[in-house]
Amino acid sequence: MPDRRDQKEWRQVRKNKMHYILKYKSMRRIILFPFILCCSFFLVSSISSDLPQKIRKPVDPVGFAKRASQMDSLMQRIQKLEGNKMAAVCDRYNLDKFSRWSVAICPHDDYTYVGWLYPVVLRNINARTVILIGVAHKAKQFGIEDKLVFDRHTWWQGPYGQARVSSVRERIMNQLPRSVYVVNDSLQETEHSLEALIPYLQYFNLKVEIVPILVPAMSFKTMDGIAFTLATAVRKVMEEGTLSWRDDLAIVISNDAVHYGDEAWGGQNYAIYGCDSAGYKKALVHEYEIIGNCLTGIITKDKIRRFTGYTVQDTNYRVYKWTWCGRYSVPFGLLTGYYIQQDLRLGQLKGNLLGYSTSIGQQPVPVDDLRMGTTAIATLHHWVGYAAIGYR
Repeated sequence: MPDRRDQKEWRQVRKNKMHYILKYKSMRRIILFPFILCCSFFLVSSISSDLPQKIRKPVDPVGFAKRASQMDSLMQRIQKLEGNKMAAVCDRYNLDKFSRWSVAICPHDDYTYVGWLYPVVLRNINARTVILIGVAHKAKQFGIEDKLVFDRHTWWQGPYGQARVSSVRERIMNQLPRSVYVVNDSLQETEHSLEALIPYLQYFNLKVEIVPILVPAMSFKTMDGIAFTLATAVRKVMEEGTLSWRDDLAIVISNDAVHYGDEAWGGQNYAIYGCDSAGYKKALVHEYEIIGNCLTGIITKDKIRRFTGYTVQDTNYRVYKWTWCGRYSVPFGLLTGYYIQQDLRLGQLKGNLLGYSTSIGQQPVPVDDLRMGTTAIATLHHWVGYAAIGYR
């Protein structure tokens, strides 16, 4: 056993050793803490970027394509059935794969009924980002009117994978006064008018990004003011991001034309001219009158206002006069495009009618074997009109 002096020396050595160890540990903490903090930051950032995004799932399981194989087969059949008609439209308007629409009106009914009108208008929407202006069929149930409806989904599910919602959406919303829009994912998740367009947009451009906007009931005056505000916001975003009209950014308006008949319309009778073949012909004349007077040729504010006069009551804009479900989306989308075109000093917006048909006016595209079908009947007592119009 060591003597007192040895024990004293031993205790001092031990004390020095402990001091060294504690000092070493403290230094190690000082050195390691920023390293651990930094690693934690990158780890959290990595985990955050891998978190599940909010994906907008399709709501219509019948009328639209959900898989790539369905879309590929569908396009082959449309080309076989109506390829000559589509080629004739291209020749008439001098269109090729490099042609670009600034704005387009596209139907959103079952693929089997609408057929060739989808691709004939959407194949010339090749912008990187497409602002989708949709119908808000159920906005009344949510108590929403007089404001645009945005959502917070980051992706929309399509047959060729998920379509990204462009960051342009947030940039536009940041430019808008809060009084002109609401954010409502629930309304968007019940609405089919925009999801109908996604498969065709993806078919022609796998990298397409979208900005979904719904338009509920609003008067023409309100519509005009909000459209001007939206157009101004879009122009600012274009300037900040050096985006070009048509190539980088375009507008597609979702719309079905007249909903006609006295059967299966929720107890409503929309058969102004009757439900026989003579009534059908008169209804078609009325449809072409609206299109010719309001939606084609050089687009002016007076023409757009005239469309509202055709489709909603003069004293109550919430009530149909002629049953176009796009009675709000069409004039709003055209006003927005009109103001953007004006602001860019690109001349006047001109509409070209690429095709018109109805759910009983052409041979349906066969889709039963593709596990697709119809969401409504198609007879003289219940039919829908479809207009495909491109603007440049």
